[in-house]
Amino acid sequence: MLSARLAALARVGEAAPGLGLSPGLGLGAGLGPGRACGARLLLPPGGAAQPDPQGWREAVAAAVGALQAGGLVAVPTDTVYGVACLAQDSGAVRSIYSLKGRNGRKPLAICLGDVDRLYRYCQVNVPDELLRDLLPGPVTLVLKRSEELNKDLNPFTSLVGVRIPNHPFIRELARACSGPLALTSANISSQASTLTVSEFQELWPQLSLIIDGGPIGDVQSPECRLGSTVVDLSVPGKFTIIRPGCALTSTVETLRQKYGLVPESS
Repeated sequence: MLSARLAALARVGEAAPGLGLSPGLGLGAGLGPGRACGARLLLPPGGAAQPDPQGWREAVAAAVGALQAGGLVAVPTDTVYGVACLAQDSGAVRSIYSLKGRNGRKPLAICLGDVDRLYRYCQVNVPDELLRDLLPGPVTLVLKRSEELNKDLNPFTSLVGVRIPNHPFIRELARACSGPLALTSANISSQASTLTVSEFQELWPQLSLIIDGGPIGDVQSPECRLGSTVVDLSVPGKFTIIRPGCALTSTVETLRQKYGLVPESS
């Protein structure tokens, strides 16, 4: 019963006394019918195992409800705050581009809870062990997409970036959804990535739910805002770094030294 209530609150931006759910600043101001109206949900610490498993499960349920209603949900990851929607929902995908003012030719990554699910949405030409050495973690792997993915998601490319963040909440959320999430950083395009929910407060009115997991890393450190390392593994035996990100050195060492991959320019 509580899950349904939280899911409803996620859509309308009401407050839930005692549950850590509070309305965003200025909610409803100037919003027309059908517009999102973000509510902020404070994430209990510790994950689903402890110390508040019920609160954690209710947070996941609220986010799932918002996503299934076609909404956008702000989530903490292992690098920066992100905005997620259901990747198979074409309308929600369009909403993410609108939210960020994002170039329509700039692709969105998909987010999954586990490596096993990656094979459904991608054509994999690297060893399974390589995937598991890098994921979950602060890395986006670019692979050839499968026919299972929504054709309206990045229709201009045969590739797709895959994220499995090393953060318990978003992994649980991804597992609770029947299909992949589309995931991007919680900021206006070309602006700095965000490490706290207050840093993307201007986006709140267009979000269905904001999951507040507290600060991610050191908010004073520019390195903490680099985002994931993006590496293209679509060409057999080779790799291309698309974005250096925060895990460049360890990623390149793994690819070159353990698996013998070479830079595509070589």
